[in-house]
Formats: sequence, structure tokens, C-alpha cells
Amino acid sequence: MTTSAASSDSVFIACQQILQQDGSVFSIQWLDLPPALAAELSSDILLQKYLAHIRRITGTLVRPTQLDKTVEFRLWRSRVTLLRFHLGKTDAAALTLHITGGILVQPGCRRLGQLTLSCEPRNAGTRISLCLSGYYPRLLGGRNPGPMAKWCYRLTQATIHKLVTVRFLVRLHRERAEKKIPYRLIRVRIRDGEPL
Repeated sequence: MTTSAASSDSVFIACQQILQQDGSVFSIQWLDLPPALAAELSSDILLQKYLAHIRRITGTLVRPTQLDKTVEFRLWRSRVTLLRFHLGKTDAAALTLHITGGILVQPGCRRLGQLTLSCEPRNAGTRISLCLSGYYPRLLGGRNPGPMAKWCYRLTQATIHKLVTVRFLVRLHRERAEKKIPYRLIRVRIRDGEPL
């Protein structure tokens, strides 16, 4: 997923997306911004930008809707909810959305996952990250998915999630820097598991 050769002007986006031993998905992507580009960013601003990005990149096929402490990803103009979140702990540096339902979640596992958006100071800058953890996709069929279920999830939902998240970070950097800069995807290892 490299768009150009590495250079001092490249943007590096770290990524890990795995299936853990308990059958849950862990996915994290992050980007380190210099202080000048991270000025006045907060977790709430990140959420609003992320929801707008989902709407834009899916051509309104997925319609993010926020009502007070609930965020829903609805399918186009229908009432079908793909994912439902409850806004949990939040501060300027991090915001957590707890998965509470939706047709993309395994029944019985609807209150186990979460999506965390953060913009935390790191060394000489700010780390912008999106971390999905404890998520049990319906496509995997259960906590001990077979090879076909893994293959199906890997080629569909896992790929889409990674693409949407990476493009969000690229777009965020481009907006802040006011110019297009090549990016490189760097694989990292935060947790143990089977790559997706």
C-alpha cells in the first residue's frame, strides 16, 4: 500500500490488524503529527472528522448518525444499523465508543468491543490513532472461526476497515499540511494474533 518510495517527506502510518486467540479483532492505525499540524486537534474534533469521512468515502452508502451519546452507522437511507456505539469516557486526548449493537456484530458479543480515537502527545509531536478492540464480527461466525470465515472476513470487512482508516489519516494529514504528501504503511506488532 505504498504510494511512493520512502523519502524525508513521506508520511508514515503504522498499522496492525489481527484476529486474537479469543476470536476478537484488534486493529490499530496511527500517524505522528508535528506540533504545528496538531494544533487545536482534540478527540471530539477527530470524531466529527471521522464521521464525515465515513459518509464521504462510502458515497453515503453508510450514514453515520449521532444522537447525544449514541453513534450509529446506518445503511444508506434505511433504518438498518450496521454498528451502534455508545460514547463512553472522553477527554481532549481520547474518546471511546463502546460497541452496543448492529448487524455486523455477533449476537451475544455486542457490549465487548470498542473504538478509541486519540490524539496524545508523543515526544516532539502528537500521535493520532484509531484503535478497534474486542470486536467480534458477525462474518466470523463465532469465537472459533474456520478458514472460510476468516478468508471471507479478511477479503471484505477487514480490508474495508483498514482502507477507510488509513485514508482517514492520509486525509487528515493533507488537510493539516495543506498539501499532498506520499505515505508509507508500516506494519507494527502491538499484540499477538493472526494477521488479517
